[in-house]
Amino acid sequence: MTRLSPKAHKWVRGGVDYGPLLAFVAVNFATHDLIKATGALVAASAVALTVGFAVERRIAWMPLVAGGAAMVFGGLTVLFHDETFVKMKPTVMNTLFGVALLGGLVLRKNPLKALLGQALHLPEAAWRTLTLRYGLFFLALAALNEAVWRTQPDDVWVLFRFPGLMILALVFSFTQAPLMMKHAKAAEGEAPPKG
Repeated sequence: MTRLSPKAHKWVRGGVDYGPLLAFVAVNFATHDLIKATGALVAASAVALTVGFAVERRIAWMPLVAGGAAMVFGGLTVLFHDETFVKMKPTVMNTLFGVALLGGLVLRKNPLKALLGQALHLPEAAWRTLTLRYGLFFLALAALNEAVWRTQPDDVWVLFRFPGLMILALVFSFTQAPLMMKHAKAAEGEAPPKG
């Protein structure tokens, strides 16, 4: 198999990560039918996982979890012709992420450090703070999803689902940058700045 250039590889990775959600949004606004949009989400998730494996000879865990959950909840939506399953997917997934992070803290483990520790070097106290914040953030997203899908029209919920949740996650991540920058030097052996 021919090796892809880094630029082409980036496009493939972007397609794997965001293609299924884009298909979901496009079909929803073309048909105003959430069941058809969910069918597109399931099909696009299967294609994305297949392409990702064909190109990289592995499936990164985030696309695997996202794609697998989309196929399970989406499959139930299409099978039972009930939109509730796809609407509850963000609630269930964000609750699981939040509980996993907070539960890890209770058990004196740090799942966030296990995931990001290779790329980000922080002292233990900073990892605990970051994990607590992300755990609570995921639980807040779960509650927000419940409020939106139960009170708003389908088209509003679809826009909240994508790109709304992605924008909220990016903004929240940016708000954590000062904590990470403050403590990055401490992990390299320097005292963190005061304040």
